[in-house]
Amino acid sequence: MLYRLSLAVEWLILTAVCLMVLTYSAPRATNEEDRVRAYTRNIEFDYVSWMLNAAQIKIQQGAVGMPGYLDRESSIVVVMDYLHTTQLVIQTEDGLNKIYADPTITDKETSSAQIRAELDQLTRQQAALAPVAEAVLQGQVSQVAADFGLTTLGQPLPTVLFHSTPVPNALIVSPRDHIEQTVNISVSPDLTVDQQSALEDRTDKGLNVSSLVVPIGGVGVYPTMIMSTTDLAWLTSTIAHEWTHNYLEFRPLGLLYDNSPELRTMNETTADISGGEIGAEVLKRFYPEFSSATAPNSDLLAFQMVHPNTGDTQPPPFDFRAEMHTTRVNVDAMLAAGKITDAEAYMEQRRQLFVKNGYYIRKLNQAYFAFYGAYADVPGGAAGEDPVGPAVRALRAHSKSLADFINRIAWMTSFDQLKKAVGQ
Repeated sequence: MLYRLSLAVEWLILTAVCLMVLTYSAPRATNEEDRVRAYTRNIEFDYVSWMLNAAQIKIQQGAVGMPGYLDRESSIVVVMDYLHTTQLVIQTEDGLNKIYADPTITDKETSSAQIRAELDQLTRQQAALAPVAEAVLQGQVSQVAADFGLTTLGQPLPTVLFHSTPVPNALIVSPRDHIEQTVNISVSPDLTVDQQSALEDRTDKGLNVSSLVVPIGGVGVYPTMIMSTTDLAWLTSTIAHEWTHNYLEFRPLGLLYDNSPELRTMNETTADISGGEIGAEVLKRFYPEFSSATAPNSDLLAFQMVHPNTGDTQPPPFDFRAEMHTTRVNVDAMLAAGKITDAEAYMEQRRQLFVKNGYYIRKLNQAYFAFYGAYADVPGGAAGEDPVGPAVRALRAHSKSLADFINRIAWMTSFDQLKKAVGQ
């Protein structure tokens, strides 16, 4: 009886949080967004359906309660088995794609029969392991967050919940004469590169803006949406990053996410710092053999990274972050002087330089900087001379703990408050 009552209460809490987060996470309607949606309405991602389905999955997982019966060693084995199976799925999908891309193979269906059968079997194995592995990781991140003091009434709220799934892409729009994210619309994860490029071209020409379709690793809906990966360091930090967004959604900083570029950068940089610290502690505590990994391994991710592994102990001859920082500073100066065409030509020259040095960037424009510049937990890079990231990092440096830092910045409603807090 008590168990059924507890499950019913969990249902109610999960439903309430889903509705609140969905309300706060829904795009704020603007005239600019309405104009952009003329190009995206048929390919936009359906968050409502996804959240309802994910919430049902989480309740079913909770009803089974299997992770509670696993000891520490068995829990870790389940996670590692899941990551290994996911790696095999990704490799097998890549092999299948190569068959269909090979013009010398005429009978692709026959040629791919065996690999398709293998993929079906691996996918079923992955689906069987996922519920338990996700529940184990949720519990581990929750335990660390609680130990760090990020609790309400003695436990992390909302509860740490995530679901691995193909995540949508994001169409980012910025004005051409300055760098600012004015629109962010989630679109189908199934868009091909050609379709992404065509969408950008239509948007740019139709509205005289700078746009870019970018891959994202997670979304702070509830349960949070996390991209499938085999990189445990990236996975744990991203689970914690997106949960931090959930935590902030119930406080002024999260509620005001879209009110200004400065508040957006404060939110993302806070979540990056939190995700990095919690994720690192999860690895240290439960997966010590991975604890030296301080950044994701791009070879293990399901999408192509557009930034380097900043955890390399020996920096490469080409310093990505320094070069990107220089690019952003020069672009800002050109745009401030009204030299829009010159700035765009310069960005294309720099993009080619990055590609020659092994950093694949499909398009480098104002929208690129508007999106990636908000993630400023590490100095340099796409943020350029934006003062918001350094101020957030300064507040963390002067805070006694991660919880003290988050609970201070969570109640801020403007960049001016942050500057005052760090003495600027």
